[in-house]
Amino acid sequence: MNIFLQDPDEIRVPPDEVRLKKVQITPYMDGSRIKLLLELTPFMKRPNISVTITTPSGEQVAHSDILETMLSKLELTMHLRQAKSTGEFTAEISVYYQKLPQPSDSPVEVPLPDPMMVDTYKTTFSFQQLEP
Repeated sequence: MNIFLQDPDEIRVPPDEVRLKKVQITPYMDGSRIKLLLELTPFMKRPNISVTITTPSGEQVAHSDILETMLSKLELTMHLRQAKSTGEFTAEISVYYQKLPQPSDSPVEVPLPDPMMVDTYKTTFSFQQLEP
């Protein structure tokens, strides 16, 4: 049985020191999905992660936000909006923290402050030419 336990000897870092340690993108042969592996430095406070996939023309074909992740190692599958995609794509990954306003008794619209970006990563990948 695999139980989620944190290593007590692992040194956890404060929010401003959290970094992406590993990013691995593996396109599936069907041309419509990618496998994404992310590894973060061990953290004291749970970070948010944003992943955006775009075409060479800048069109967004996939986006995912992971809010306050508990895990430092993540594996996910992202589905692209275009079926049978070929060519080069760009992946942008951001690790950030968002300070939320304090709750109040009166229903007042309070804009969110800008997030505190702690790390970003940008890379390109491509699907192999697919056979009909």
